[in-house]
Amino acid sequence: MTTTTPSRGRRRAPTRIERAAGKAAALQKPRVILALLLLLGLTSVMLLDGYLRAEVGGDERVRDGASSSKVPDKILNGGPIISFRGGQATTTSVPAKTIALTFDDGPNPTYTPQVLKILEKYDVPATFFLVGSMVSRYPGIVKDMVDQGNEVGIHTFTHVDLSYQSDARIRREMTQTQLALAGAAGITTTLFRAPYSSETDAIDNYSWPVYEKLGEEGYTSVFVDTDSDDWKKPGVSKIVKWAMPSGTSGASVLMHDAGGDREQTIKALPEYIEKMRAKGYTFTTISGVIEAQNTAARAGQQTNAPAGTGGGQLRGGDQNGTDRLQAAHREATGTTLYEGKALVMAVAVAEYTVPTLSVGLVIVGVAVMGRFGMMLILARRHYRLRNKRRFSWGPTVTMPVTVIVPAYNEKECIANTLESLAKSTHPIEVIVVDDGSSDGTSEIAREAARTLGMTNVRVIRQENAGKPAALNNGVRSASHDIVVMMDGDTVFEPDTVRRLVQPFANPEVGAVAGNAKVGNRDTVIGAWQHIEYVMGFNLDRRMYDLLRCMPTIPGAIGAFRREAVLQVGGMSEDTLAEDTDITIAMHRAGWRVVYQEHARAWTEAPGSLKQLWSQRYRWSYGTMQALWKHRKSLTDKGPSGRFGRVGMPLVVIFQIVTPVFAPLIDVFTAYSMVFVDFRAALYAWLAVLGVQLVCAAYAFKLDKEKYRYLLMMPLQQLAYRQMMYLVLIHSCITALTGGRLRWQKLKRTGEVGTPAGVG
Repeated sequence: MTTTTPSRGRRRAPTRIERAAGKAAALQKPRVILALLLLLGLTSVMLLDGYLRAEVGGDERVRDGASSSKVPDKILNGGPIISFRGGQATTTSVPAKTIALTFDDGPNPTYTPQVLKILEKYDVPATFFLVGSMVSRYPGIVKDMVDQGNEVGIHTFTHVDLSYQSDARIRREMTQTQLALAGAAGITTTLFRAPYSSETDAIDNYSWPVYEKLGEEGYTSVFVDTDSDDWKKPGVSKIVKWAMPSGTSGASVLMHDAGGDREQTIKALPEYIEKMRAKGYTFTTISGVIEAQNTAARAGQQTNAPAGTGGGQLRGGDQNGTDRLQAAHREATGTTLYEGKALVMAVAVAEYTVPTLSVGLVIVGVAVMGRFGMMLILARRHYRLRNKRRFSWGPTVTMPVTVIVPAYNEKECIANTLESLAKSTHPIEVIVVDDGSSDGTSEIAREAARTLGMTNVRVIRQENAGKPAALNNGVRSASHDIVVMMDGDTVFEPDTVRRLVQPFANPEVGAVAGNAKVGNRDTVIGAWQHIEYVMGFNLDRRMYDLLRCMPTIPGAIGAFRREAVLQVGGMSEDTLAEDTDITIAMHRAGWRVVYQEHARAWTEAPGSLKQLWSQRYRWSYGTMQALWKHRKSLTDKGPSGRFGRVGMPLVVIFQIVTPVFAPLIDVFTAYSMVFVDFRAALYAWLAVLGVQLVCAAYAFKLDKEKYRYLLMMPLQQLAYRQMMYLVLIHSCITALTGGRLRWQKLKRTGEVGTPAGVG
């Protein structure tokens, strides 16, 4: 036995790896926060976009025939404009031969600009009752609307019926729309029209308190005298006819510039304006009606007198035709202005982000389903090929091999590892490389070897230098041409080594990947990882094996030709994924790397979420390092170029790009459930889960695993998979920011013993 004893002292100084790990851990915290902030930002953008495009709950409609016993008669029988002064409600009627033309539900990017163009052509002002969510999405249209001299009012933010809403919801609907107006046009307004409202005689006991409350806050509620019913799309002639008031009465006329197909409205509007002018009518805004009444009252005239003469227009009550700021508008300043601009900017980001993500979702969906299809087809072909009776790698390999066990503080597991190797049916020598352990690992290993009567065990101690250095030390010390590498927390079945080395009968084979199994699978976290190992790792390896581009030989179980390892320079310390690094190096050197699914190893998977995060973070970041290190294979010739142009893209697509964007599936599922169609979204998610279950069940069948663990798969999709997304995003951020991460030791329990009877 070769032993190197570290210096002793009263207090052991931290090792180089421990110091590096501590420093790395401190550096990773900001990146974890950044990853979480990115996820929060994406979620916020999705929620904002969904809120802008849908009514979010509580959108009940007021029923016809509801009682109006609490509504004053003067309101029910009064004009279409309700104002509150001194706590008293008053109504205003539109003067005779006057039209207050109003439009609801806009702005719309298709129809509102056409309406504005027509109004500008005929020099007609109008009042637009705008939906706040649409204002925030199309702020430029609103600015043009106001600059043209038109008036705007609030039609809530999400077009929700306020009759049954809480005070908080009502306040939110109004405030958000005011902010949208401030951000879009630099104004706020005092005008309000409730969605689904009509004439004042339709006000009932449910809706009246809303108007009272808003009136106390300074809002003027606007109803209609004449409804064109253009939303029914009855035809141009009927829209024009239905919008005309009877006799010479004035009217607040309702049309729509959004909320559906408004082509008929666009065609009817010029005809309507021309006909009303021919009848001697003038057009004004709601503020113009109020100002006309105030002027008439001051002059002692009747409020139903014409508000203008001839065919001229009345804008904001200015009978001389001089334009001025509409009386209902207020200039937005201070906090309101800046919050409004921030809202409009946030919506612009959402309007750009969500469609982009939608395209990404399609790409990811195709990639995910394509991967499932490839795995099923190629795994099936691999199974049939390798299980043919006449299939053989060549003459049976019987030569002794060296098993290298790197160990760092493995006191809980090393005895179980050696006990499993003692039962090997293939001749082996065992080299335990103690990488500066401080827990007595080497002494436990020696004692276990003596107890088990293993004379083929060597324990080598070295200063703490990391796993790659320990493996290289073992390779240099190996007595045989084939070396098997395993982790210190892993146990082999008796036939594992014999099965693992048989592919070396083919002289082209330089390395063999074994079938790693989760030993501690009886916990929830363990069961999740068990599903992942069987489906995500071993099913993949069958596919990669058939395509001859195996990207990784697992550290828990892998075998190598010693000469091949030395040829590529041994296990590299350049990356955290030394197993992926050397596997790619083997491909580039022209060696064939294969998968031996019958050679099984049982490893102790992380038992806590924190340890799992640490392990997968190291794996994913190390894989990125390895791919970047070997990027030149993309342009190489020969075996190196073949891996670069076949294996490298598959690994990048299936192990980095697709997983990074896979959260889009879950994000859009949640988005659709809340804002689109809950049932359809649920069915779509279940369909994807069904496809995954089919793949997983087939993988379990190939590995002869018990199906009961698949009962955990739905929960795995809801919880475990989300964590893996965050880990990969975290790794990408580390890579993009140039961070470094050192190998970190996981806490072990030693609960995985000799795998007799486990299946």
